[in-house]
Formats: sequence, structure tokens, C-alpha cells
Amino acid sequence: QVQLVESGGGLVQAGGSLRLSCAASGRTLSSYAVGWFRQAPGKEREFVAAISWRGSSRDYADSVKGRFTITRDDAKNTVHLQMNSLKPEDTAVYYCAAGLPSSYGTDWYAYDYLGQGTQVTVSS
Repeated sequence: QVQLVESGGGLVQAGGSLRLSCAASGRTLSSYAVGWFRQAPGKEREFVAAISWRGSSRDYADSVKGRFTITRDDAKNTVHLQMNSLKPEDTAVYYCAAGLPSSYGTDWYAYDYLGQGTQVTVSS
């Protein structure tokens, strides 16, 4: 069993930056693929970024490419999402998800574990 806790969300002006963290407990995160997803009010949950279990592969939604970077710090059992040049349309609750290496991809339901989420609000 893996417990995931997101942190780092908050209120930021457009053009600003935030760094989200996904800390795992229960098992080492190094054995898992990790994804970030977000859900805005009234919208479906959508893919943001993913990193493979060894960190050799990364994938991003077109809407965040060039602005967001996903990294993993296996020594700290944590995955980060660096978000730069934030836009009002990035406002959402951000969730991290972890799963077996085969989970790696853009579908949140393919992952085995999901955190509680952290709110990101970008003002114009």
C-alpha cells in the first residue's frame, strides 16, 4: 500500500511559478511510475505529466509542455512538478498518482494509488 500526499499548491499570479511535491509513504516510490493529473470545477480529470519508474521517460500534456517539468527524487521518495509561466487556465486541484511501471501513461485510472490533491489557483 502506498500513501501519497501532495503539497505546494496555493494562489499565484499569472506568470508565476509553483513547485508541487508528491511524497510517498508505505513503499519506496522508486518502483512506481508517477503521474500528475488535475481537475478544474465542472471538468473531467485530465493528464498533466508522467514519469516512468526509472525516470527515463517523461510525458506532458500539450497544454503544459515547455512550462511544467516533472522530476523524481527517489532518495526522498518524492516526485515534483515544477510549474512555470502559470496561466489562469491552470487553476485546478492537482493530484499525483502512482502505479506499477506498466501504469505509466496518460490515463489516471491505470494507476493504483491517488493522493488527495492540492489546490492551485492562478489569478489574472
